[in-house]
Amino acid sequence: MADDLERAEIIVTEVHKKINDAFEVFDHDLNKTVDVREIGAIVRSLGCFPTEAELLDIIDERPPNVLLLKVEEPSGFICFERFLPTMSKILMEHKFRPIPEDMLLTAFEVLDRQKKGHLEPDELTDYMRQGNEPFTHLEMEEMLSSAVDPDSNLIYYKDFVNTMVLDGER
Repeated sequence: MADDLERAEIIVTEVHKKINDAFEVFDHDLNKTVDVREIGAIVRSLGCFPTEAELLDIIDERPPNVLLLKVEEPSGFICFERFLPTMSKILMEHKFRPIPEDMLLTAFEVLDRQKKGHLEPDELTDYMRQGNEPFTHLEMEEMLSSAVDPDSNLIYYKDFVNTMVLDGER
């Protein structure tokens, strides 16, 4: 029984650390708050891929019995204390399953019609602006900042997919 409790505490501690680390990347003022527009990027960086509607449900205020984030009015920022329990619940319940690595790779290969093994940033940006749920400008900047190889200014999507897949999900 004690071993189970210890393991549970270790798992919760690891989840909280992962959430804190992701949150800190977007906490530009180091004041334990992030702009509400960055919540999607943070959630996705944690391996969860909700639709835009689901993301809005996470952010929007709901009845008290539903654990969701509340945007601090009128600032448009969300504080870490509110984000941590909400995101912990999402991760612990595996609410938004990550996209499998092979599906991500296939999606990039479809975009790479010439089978070069890479995409140009403008090419990917054009694709990201299409569809039912186009990426915001901020989301595109965040993704490109981690996807583009600084030496060649290209996106080697096999390497990028490897960085997007959570450890243990392969």
